[in-house]
Amino acid sequence: MKVHIRVFGSLAIATLTFAALSAPALAKECYAPDALSVSRSFSRADITEGGKIVWLGGQTGSPDKNFEGQARDVFAALDATIKAVGGQGLKDMVEMTVFITDVRYGDQLTQIRKDIFKECFPGSALITVTGLARPGLLLEIQGMAVVGGK
Repeated sequence: MKVHIRVFGSLAIATLTFAALSAPALAKECYAPDALSVSRSFSRADITEGGKIVWLGGQTGSPDKNFEGQARDVFAALDATIKAVGGQGLKDMVEMTVFITDVRYGDQLTQIRKDIFKECFPGSALITVTGLARPGLLLEIQGMAVVGGK
């Protein structure tokens, strides 16, 4: 009986240890210390420890949609890509570079990012360009995610 209890106890400890190690951990900590970073929905820095880095190629939406439609399509595509490589989606995103074709889209993009990311935003650069790969495209986003880690 004593051996049976030890085996059960060891099995329980092993199961709890495996469960703790296999549980997804948030891979980033966001640093947004000032009103500007909060109001414009970006972090001054994202801190990660461990995990694997995922470089995300530029994503665009349908040129037949308006700016908001294209932006939401891009974020949905980035979310799906991160999940496809083993991540939890956009919350694993630590950096993005956004290319827009009209500086006036900046405020609208900020609101969309607030809706999507809520409070822990990726680091970001917003760049206005004269055009993208296809006529009608209004934005393109590329970035980096960290999947797993502490």
